[in-house]
Amino acid sequence: MPAVDRRLKKPLACLAVAAAAVLTASCSNSGATTTPASSEETTPAAPAPVIKISPVEGSTKVRPDKRVVVAATGGALQTVTVTAGGEEVEGTFDDAKSRWVSKGTLKPATTYNVAATAAGDGGPAEAASVFKTLKPARQLAVADVTPSQKGEKVGVGAPIILTFNQPVSDRRSVEKALEVDAEKSVDGAWRWIDDTRVIYRTAKFWPAHQKVTLRANLEGVRGAKDMYGMKDFTKVITIGARQISTVDTRKKTMNVTRDGKTVKKMLISAGMATTREYTTTSGVHLTMESVNPVWMESPGRKKGDPGYYKVLINHAVRISNSGEYVHAKNNVWAQGRQNVSHGCVNARPDQAKWFYETSQRGDPVVVKGTDRALEWNNGWGFWQMSFKEWKKGSALS
Repeated sequence: MPAVDRRLKKPLACLAVAAAAVLTASCSNSGATTTPASSEETTPAAPAPVIKISPVEGSTKVRPDKRVVVAATGGALQTVTVTAGGEEVEGTFDDAKSRWVSKGTLKPATTYNVAATAAGDGGPAEAASVFKTLKPARQLAVADVTPSQKGEKVGVGAPIILTFNQPVSDRRSVEKALEVDAEKSVDGAWRWIDDTRVIYRTAKFWPAHQKVTLRANLEGVRGAKDMYGMKDFTKVITIGARQISTVDTRKKTMNVTRDGKTVKKMLISAGMATTREYTTTSGVHLTMESVNPVWMESPGRKKGDPGYYKVLINHAVRISNSGEYVHAKNNVWAQGRQNVSHGCVNARPDQAKWFYETSQRGDPVVVKGTDRALEWNNGWGFWQMSFKEWKKGSALS
């Protein structure tokens, strides 16, 4: 047997032990990195949306011109309903549906119920509120509208004169609530005459033969401190034929056209013009009323004074507040030849009767030829003012 080399045997044993040690260490480290954690990490749940309603729950004196606002944070609004007495209030969402705002005004002295829902990552949410609007100390309403006679047809120059039952200080809010809707539209504007009267006039004469609807949406509108409208008002006005009369005081004639065609030519006598008082006013008049008969009495004079008169006149159509009428007068000798009246336009009795019977309130009567101009606020002399100037009387201009 060959001799064993003992020098090689010991080192091999050492290598084996070292290799075992390395393998053991490697297995031990691998086990340490794959040991699972003792507990799992958790993500907090998202909160539900928060809904805020204004006016707040239980409010009892909410202004009717206040908006209802519903807002959501942490989600989007899904539904919003605001009701009172079975009627639902209109409103709009913003683009993100995070906010809803009511339209228009609320009814005074009324209880409102609000219900809203929202949804978000944290789930759904809902909210509700009940509030009451205040009872105004004073109520704003339409006291009168002209023209208003049942079945009446008015002329193409007719204004709409609106009179309120209370003085209005918040003219802007009230005027914004007024709507004029014509079947044949034309530009127009309101002008405030005083705190209780506002007048609508068109830029050009109304197109003939149509209906015009006036809406005064006053419910909940603030007219002054502690004063609100309680209900809306609607009036339909009928525009009749386009009847326009032209009076030439120099030629002493009056021509009447209807819908563009001449229907009557008259010889007339106008104011004698010896004084300003006896001078017929020039300009665009409107027929205001028809009276048969009517007593005409000299203004500022009493019986026995120089120039005093009191006469009963037939078939009189008023065209101003300074005593001017188109009326019947049996002084055929002067008509067409000489101006002899105290300022009125007189015509042959049969022709004056025809004019009386065919006139509509608001028909233009255009007088030419004198040096006395009709004032814009003399009767319905509103067409004496340019439309540009007229609009300056609007609270919205």
